[in-house]
Amino acid sequence: MSEISAEIGKRIRNFRRMRKLTLEELSKIICKSKSTISKYEKGEISIDVETLYDIAGALKIHVEQLLYCTPQRASLMSDSSSPAFFSGMSQFYSYLYDGRSNRLIRCVFDVLSESGKNQYKIMMYMNFKDYENYQNCENTYWGYIEHYDAVTNIQLTNQDTPMEKASAQILASYLDADTKWGLFNGFSSRPMMPIAVKMLFSKSRLKEDSELIKVLKVSKDDIRLLRHYNMFTTELSFQLENF
Repeated sequence: MSEISAEIGKRIRNFRRMRKLTLEELSKIICKSKSTISKYEKGEISIDVETLYDIAGALKIHVEQLLYCTPQRASLMSDSSSPAFFSGMSQFYSYLYDGRSNRLIRCVFDVLSESGKNQYKIMMYMNFKDYENYQNCENTYWGYIEHYDAVTNIQLTNQDTPMEKASAQILASYLDADTKWGLFNGFSSRPMMPIAVKMLFSKSRLKEDSELIKVLKVSKDDIRLLRHYNMFTTELSFQLENF
């Protein structure tokens, strides 16, 4: 069993469970036997390209989401045109606090491929139970990350609910730090309303404790700026250094 086949199989299993499909149901959709699907998921046999596309179609995901991406995969360029914060990264993390459920929400971003100058296709996986199976999440988004001198923009579409367009803006990403504040904009379905929330981006996983929750909550400074500008914003002065 190769590492690549095992990792692809693991992703198939995670997405199948997320879609609440049984092995038998998936096997009928792609016209393969139940035992063959099971062997795919266990990494016991390799998958041809056409079958991989069939599986992605059946699971209603991008085929890139099934591919095993090694550390040498497509990553944000490590050169003078790439922001220091994102330089060389193929995966990064973010956190926000959901006041509706009063809990921390964690996200993983995967860089899939370069799509243009300073632009990359990405996937965002939001609200999952564990990092081992982060693809099995509440919300999956696909989109693009694009870098400019003063800001990095992320434009996203909800994979299951295309009417939801989300975005994030990260200020001064050319200045290096372990974490960066951004503003995430999206659409809430519970209750139905547009939202904007503080989002903390990080190169590595952060300790999920009361201190992290504290900085993610709306602060007195946030309220002061909201009243001053009549806008919800994150300023460079509030960027965290070595959080």
